[in-house]
Amino acid sequence: MQTLIETFHLDWKLLIAQLINFSLVFGVLYFFVFKNLFKTIGERNTKIEKGLKDAEVAVLKLEEAAQEKEAIIIAARKEANEIMKQAKELAEKKKAETVVAAKLEIGKVITEEKERMRQEKAVVLEEIRQESVDLIMSVAEKIIATKLDDNHDQEIIKKMIKQ
Repeated sequence: MQTLIETFHLDWKLLIAQLINFSLVFGVLYFFVFKNLFKTIGERNTKIEKGLKDAEVAVLKLEEAAQEKEAIIIAARKEANEIMKQAKELAEKKKAETVVAAKLEIGKVITEEKERMRQEKAVVLEEIRQESVDLIMSVAEKIIATKLDDNHDQEIIKKMIKQ
């Protein structure tokens, strides 16, 4: 040990003084610096752990919200499909009703037009009859007027015989 002390030039008095100085500096640093530093580091670790737990909770809530969103979207799509189906059915029903109403209206118009044409035909036929009667009457009057003359009758008979 003596050789060790001589080799490294260790002085016991100096070594003890350095140990005392180190203890004093360590004590001062511990009470004024390290204590506050350890306290701050502890608080920071607590905050970080709380932040990590809050982040995990937030991730879980986010996953739940995403699942709920998907469920809502699926339900909304189903409801939209149902509404579209009902709208198509209603449109088809309205279309069928419109076609039936149009056919009835067309039938009514055709019936009215036939009746109008029948009435016009009756009027035209009546006019033709009336004109025929008038023509026949005028021809008959001319024939009767010419028939009163016997000479004329004889000439007509001769013409007919020649033909």
